Amino acid sequence: MTDHSPVSIFEPARLGPITLRNRVIRAATFEGRTPRSLVTDDLIDFHRRPAAGGVGMTTIAYLAVAPEGRTDRGQIWMRPEAVPGLQELTEAIHDEGAAVSAQIGHAGPVANARSNRAPALSASTRFGPTGRIHAASSDDLTRIVAAHADAAGFAVESGFDAVELHFGHNYLASSFLSPRLNKRTDDYGGSLENRARLTRECARAVRDAVGGRIAITAKLNMDDGVPGGFWVDEAIQVAQWLEADGSLDALALTMGSSLLNPMYLFKGDAPIRDFAEAMPQPIRTGVKAVGKYFIKEYPYEPLFMLEEARQIRAAVDMPLILLGGVTDNAGMNRALDEGFQFVAMARALLREPDLVNRLQAQADATSLCIHCNKCMPTIYTGSRCVLAAAK
Repeated sequence: MTDHSPVSIFEPARLGPITLRNRVIRAATFEGRTPRSLVTDDLIDFHRRPAAGGVGMTTIAYLAVAPEGRTDRGQIWMRPEAVPGLQELTEAIHDEGAAVSAQIGHAGPVANARSNRAPALSASTRFGPTGRIHAASSDDLTRIVAAHADAAGFAVESGFDAVELHFGHNYLASSFLSPRLNKRTDDYGGSLENRARLTRECARAVRDAVGGRIAITAKLNMDDGVPGGFWVDEAIQVAQWLEADGSLDALALTMGSSLLNPMYLFKGDAPIRDFAEAMPQPIRTGVKAVGKYFIKEYPYEPLFMLEEARQIRAAVDMPLILLGGVTDNAGMNRALDEGFQFVAMARALLREPDLVNRLQAQADATSLCIHCNKCMPTIYTGSRCVLAAAK
């Protein structure tokens, strides 16, 4: 059973076999700093800043388990050639006193088939922004489950303290969970138990591969944000199965679909023109013309995932990580009061990498992030806060 006794956000906390110096995790956000699919000094510096700025753990995103599972050809995929650079990265983070997690997964239908020069895979055949998306075969699934285990092994070899399994945002595992995207009639389609099979197999394969050498967390959708998609009632059951399986040390709760409704995750302004300018032609013209139908705008409010996350909290005892609109001490303390063991930040740390230190030093400090989301289009040239860069 999870201990829900009063705690402080800034005190050390156990996460499976490791101890973090505090309960704040830098969430995984694609950095756009690996043009040759290998670690760069720029990537190391990107994560060194929030580590020096006080986070308990930073998360490297996104480390694909297979080359066709990348959303961009420049992303790192886990293989022997990537290990030396990843070792240098983990050493740099540890030197700042923080832990470091590797987000691993397969992008599935969100993968860029054109740049990867390999078919994108999903639960079922469909068409996507970069062409036809193929239904994954049983051989594909066997290979990808094994690739998760291999990737976790490379993470251990590279010195990571944890891995985060990406089961959200309609990436591959999430596409299988979604009734809208999964139309299969085999053992991986139909019932929720079948649709959750790939998720559970990947988690079990990783646990079998690494045992208790590192912490294992997973990012799970509560709500795809699209009609007919995965919803919180099914997420509760999947969370309960993952807990019963014993494969995870904690679960990070998220929402939205990178494939069908990307802004549902972020809330705040929808910078359509900025997205368009970041795209090559003719995609740029298309985004300007019809982007408002795909890049939707949702109002921002603090702790905007809390209402749905509460339902997961009430259904499981395993440690949970609350994401979404966490920017100040009041929000972090409320998360702990509601029974969450950790909080995760992303955009606020782009704006101020040292925010956690500032919050620890000043009880009434607030984030300078204004949720304009103009950081999002910068993933193609190196993720950054455009307001901070303009100072």
